[in-house]
Amino acid sequence: MDSEKIAQLQEKARQLRVDIVKTLHKSQSGHTGGSLSAIDMVTALYFQVMKHNPADPAWPGRDRFVLCKGHAAPALYVALAEAGYFPKEDLMTLRRLGSHLQGHPDSKQTPGVEVCTGSLGQGLSMANGMALGLRLDGSSSRVYALLGDGELQEGQVWEAAMAAGHYKLDNLCALVDVNRLQIDGEVAKVMAVEPVTDKFRAFGWNVIDIDGHDMGAIVTALGQAAEAKGKPTVIVARTVKGKGVSFFENKASYHGVAPSDEELPKALECLGEQCYL
Repeated sequence: MDSEKIAQLQEKARQLRVDIVKTLHKSQSGHTGGSLSAIDMVTALYFQVMKHNPADPAWPGRDRFVLCKGHAAPALYVALAEAGYFPKEDLMTLRRLGSHLQGHPDSKQTPGVEVCTGSLGQGLSMANGMALGLRLDGSSSRVYALLGDGELQEGQVWEAAMAAGHYKLDNLCALVDVNRLQIDGEVAKVMAVEPVTDKFRAFGWNVIDIDGHDMGAIVTALGQAAEAKGKPTVIVARTVKGKGVSFFENKASYHGVAPSDEELPKALECLGEQCYL
């Protein structure tokens, strides 16, 4: 991919980080750190890689995206709004009673959401089922599943990883957002999950290890995943929790805390944006 297109995607990711910060500030509730760490991958998927149609969210030919770490819903919502699935103004209703944008994705309420997620550990199993169903249908569509590294502490993830390897689900690509932090602190101290690459490889996966904020590397890895045959692919993305806002970065305390009134203009300044309250 040429440098101009990469630059456009980088700018899109910056804009979506701004939307995440504004959305979470408005709601005064939600998950900041993991949404910001994942947004580069979400941007590459929705604005470069995946086949999807905002005018027809149920289009049979679409690729499927499963946000396994459902608490990072703001990252998904801002991408869906930017893509045209619903008005961007709806973002300001995040987590309000009656809003279709709740704290975790709801496939019955939000256009573009494939499946309800948020109970950690279950998403990859659902992605497996989608991939198997598409194979049975003879479809060329692909399934993408985004997990958190803390989520790998769930046993069901490894049952799903074993099943995907066994059934050689080469239409499945998992992305692991390895930001090294979870709500209770460092993943390595809560329950170590490394070496992530070796574990997936042992279950029969094609493994790609990248910088999860390098847009060129993300797009290249997703292309390599699509070309891999006979086994599922996992992209192990090394990221920074709270990426883009210096005083959020690498802090577990911002796992589930929204920006305050005082923090909003400072956060937007970090992202190259002015604040008008």
